[in-house]
Amino acid sequence: MAQTLKFGSGTWATKKGSTLAYSDEGGNFKPLPFTYTGAGKGTRVNKEGLIEVVENDRPRIDYLDSEDGVFLLEKAATNLVTYSEDFTEWNLSSSGNGQTPILTSNYTTNLGLNASRIIFNRTSKSTSNISSIRGNDYTQSTNTFSIYIKSNTRNVNIDFRLGSSIVTYEVTNEWKRMEFSGSDFYRSYFGLLGSSSDLYADLSIVAAQAEVGNVASSYIPTQGSIQTRVAETASGSGNSGVFNSQEGVLFLDTKALSNDGTTRTIGLSDGSNSNRIHFINYAVSNGYSVNYRVSNSTQVAFTEVGNVLDYQKIAFKYKSGDFSLWYNGFEIDTDDNTTMMAENTLDRLSFRQEPNSLNYYGKTKEIGYYDEILTDLELETLTSYRSWLSMVKELNLNIIHNE
Repeated sequence: MAQTLKFGSGTWATKKGSTLAYSDEGGNFKPLPFTYTGAGKGTRVNKEGLIEVVENDRPRIDYLDSEDGVFLLEKAATNLVTYSEDFTEWNLSSSGNGQTPILTSNYTTNLGLNASRIIFNRTSKSTSNISSIRGNDYTQSTNTFSIYIKSNTRNVNIDFRLGSSIVTYEVTNEWKRMEFSGSDFYRSYFGLLGSSSDLYADLSIVAAQAEVGNVASSYIPTQGSIQTRVAETASGSGNSGVFNSQEGVLFLDTKALSNDGTTRTIGLSDGSNSNRIHFINYAVSNGYSVNYRVSNSTQVAFTEVGNVLDYQKIAFKYKSGDFSLWYNGFEIDTDDNTTMMAENTLDRLSFRQEPNSLNYYGKTKEIGYYDEILTDLELETLTSYRSWLSMVKELNLNIIHNE
């Protein structure tokens, strides 16, 4: 058994147009790069927790929810907010016993961006007493608004307006990206709006974004006009000497960016849709499938239900008469199919269905490929966590101590 392809697991190397997978068999390192396109106007969260712009066609390794980093792939998105950091271009407004907000630009850079300070104030709690800030109007009817925000004093409740509805969020003294979606939503509008909100709020704000759809994507900076981040692709790692078409294990630790029933594929193939192993295929809402296809005919198909928004460790084992699917430490499906591909058929690993469809959008921590099958114990170990703490860390959970 040999692991003939490694990608990620805290070890990353990128350059414009490429991100590196590799083989280190026998201590001999061989590059197996993915060809990458995309990320115009894209950002990432770096190791220091700062938001930074990534140059066009450079892969994004993001550390927002993983200290080891993840390979981030997103579909195209447009920030409809024309001034995402310059809030002097927004409308400061008040009514009733609310006061016009006080805005201070370039207040702090501790998120890596020039954040502003804004103070909301009113004398009584009522829907007619408003202290708020409003962005530009949009023509789209269904959007998601997001903004990085923190309190400069105590925890406070801030209202965000969605059309005729108001949603309230608690803002703490730590930076957090507030997100909400709604229909009949045509502008960014937040502050002290509702009857249940606080009377006073002293906040830092930056990175405002409104986009079509019901999922907030990574931040896209704007400076006077809407801006679009192009869709990202990654494909073509490996060759026929790396992959065994008749026996092996493909392992992935990843999560999807949305649970909308859209098909998103990572797969081994011969460059066509006829001979392939599609590893993760989110073809149904909150589910995935894995299939082994020979000469345009599916021989094995495992379809399972899992939380696609959580990181999942999944391994697919294939050999004549011995197929299985392992998920987070457990074998959950088997098949005794004996119809196999010809030797030297598989020659590439791509974050899409070849030749060019069903691009994968998600966060990937690791991919591993083995050119022979592993034992059940090895598969259990591969798809499990090494400790309770590592499981908590990798799933981005909060530890609660009971006194």
